Amino acid sequence: MTLSIVIVNYNVKYFLKQCLSSVFATERKLADGSELELDVWVVDNDSVDGSVTMVKHDFPSVQVIENHDNVGFARANNQSLALCKGEALLLLNPDTVVERDTFVRCVDFMLTHPDCGGVTVKMVDGKGNYLRESKRGFPTPMASFYKIVGLTRLFPHSRRFAAYYMGHLGEDNTNEIEIMPGAFMMIRREVYDKIGGLDENYFMYGEDIDYSWRIHLAGYKNYYLPETRIIHYKGESTRKGSLNYVYTFYNAMSIFVKKYFTGHNARLFNLLLQTAIWLRAGIAGLRRIAAQLAVPLLDFALAYGGFVLLKGLWENVKGVSSNYYPPEYITFIVPIYIIVLICCSWLQGGYDRPVKVGRIVKGMGIGLLMLLAFYSLLDESQRYSRMLLLMGSLWTLAGTLLIRLLLSLCKVDGYALRAHRRGSTLIVGSEEETSRIIQLYASMNMPSVKLITTTDSSARHLQDLIRIEHAEEVIFCGKDLTLQHIIGLMAELKTTSVDYKIAPKESDYIIGSESILSPDELYLTDLNTISTDTARRSKRLFDIGTSLLLLLLSPILFWFQQHKATYYGDCLHVLFGRLTWVGHTGRQGVFSPADIIHNTSKEMQERLMLRYMRHYRTITDWTILLRNWNKI
Repeated sequence: MTLSIVIVNYNVKYFLKQCLSSVFATERKLADGSELELDVWVVDNDSVDGSVTMVKHDFPSVQVIENHDNVGFARANNQSLALCKGEALLLLNPDTVVERDTFVRCVDFMLTHPDCGGVTVKMVDGKGNYLRESKRGFPTPMASFYKIVGLTRLFPHSRRFAAYYMGHLGEDNTNEIEIMPGAFMMIRREVYDKIGGLDENYFMYGEDIDYSWRIHLAGYKNYYLPETRIIHYKGESTRKGSLNYVYTFYNAMSIFVKKYFTGHNARLFNLLLQTAIWLRAGIAGLRRIAAQLAVPLLDFALAYGGFVLLKGLWENVKGVSSNYYPPEYITFIVPIYIIVLICCSWLQGGYDRPVKVGRIVKGMGIGLLMLLAFYSLLDESQRYSRMLLLMGSLWTLAGTLLIRLLLSLCKVDGYALRAHRRGSTLIVGSEEETSRIIQLYASMNMPSVKLITTTDSSARHLQDLIRIEHAEEVIFCGKDLTLQHIIGLMAELKTTSVDYKIAPKESDYIIGSESILSPDELYLTDLNTISTDTARRSKRLFDIGTSLLLLLLSPILFWFQQHKATYYGDCLHVLFGRLTWVGHTGRQGVFSPADIIHNTSKEMQERLMLRYMRHYRTITDWTILLRNWNKI
């Protein structure tokens, strides 16, 4: 029997490599004695991290489809499904690791259950925690409403409130379920031949719900099989409380409603969903505003009080009356001073977390110089006191640092003024493999960290070592421990709140939950400086400023453009944030980093993209825009 496996990839090379390694390390002997043959496909949605090159070099038997655009999950899967020949078809996420018996157990189950149209397995995250997405129920109006408003989280085992995740069913019991997760969805060939591929109206989220329900409507059953497990790294970190997820989920559900609900039910579902969306959006918005404004408002209040106090003291020193400075000085001029100082600090990253004292000092310094320069241009009658401005600015700086110190003492996340003292790292494996990991750490010039090694991989021994050595990280050597054993240990040790990582055999990287430790630092999520708040802010300010400048100069520049029809449209799209002048992975742009050098190879384009994202500077955007100013 042949099992066709389809993996859709987008810039997760290391996760994909570990996933494929686990796929090809699985058992192949079925219960009836026949051999399970694997037919593996990778559909790449225009990755720039070298994923395709890696697959072709390290896994030559894998069939690769290269897209030149991110076409979405559903469409990419359909591209490969149409070409697969297996009697069973598996949709598998690249950020998963399968156990050795995962495929044979699922296929055996499917062969012994003729009514089974689809089967999925138990999923755990990168810390061994069970993922509720492993089994789900049909998203009825009320089930979806309970999920969005948070009642499902409050009552995780309720048949009614947790119906979305079928919380009343035990996580360790085989059961018929309604909805399978897209991360691992195995279906019969005859099911695919009967109902076709995924609905491409869904770009992200919802396509697995839709497909599972179509299997049900076709007269088949979907099953949850917990006898075998997979690690699903990304499942734990998806920001499902974020506004973006809420809106994406709503859009997917809206498509689902239009397709499967009619009349009164459809109107009720949409009403409930919209109510829940706006409720969650309102709460999320208020929290976000409060979190962003709390510290700046504290800074402003302390700075304002300082200016008022200094005004009184300065009047006493000069021997003048308390009304020496006009009322508008305190009510109007001082707030402007403080706002300029705070804004300059913000632009320099003074409000980014983790807090950096140097950014605050630099921002306040720039703000003071700007105020002094503006002060010197004023008429003599409008100059109040240069000394008060100077002392007030120093007070604002001192007050800002004092607030950061208090937040640090209160252990508020992101405000620690002292670098966190890392706990030790526990390496589990043979002496040969643990030595290799130690050398890998040394080659990457990692911060000083205590490395403990052990060849005893029993749960009790590891539990004691973690406690005694205050370990924050446990690295399992993939050459010495089976994935079955590793996943079992993660499940047993999950209460220790440590990070678990796997070092695949003969690899120069260590993979963990959304983190990669590698000498070449190619992992895009954690290592790209363009993902920092400071870089995003600088890039956005650049986009706004240059868009306004190009619009202002358009009566002249327009006539030199090679593509006149798109000039004003691009300027406005960038100005309002729908595009950026220089795009990168996950962000569409008018130009790309490759446009700094014309007629480059695909490999060079990927290298330029990676370099741009890892070492972002505003001057790079200026350079690319100036070199292509007539091609807007």
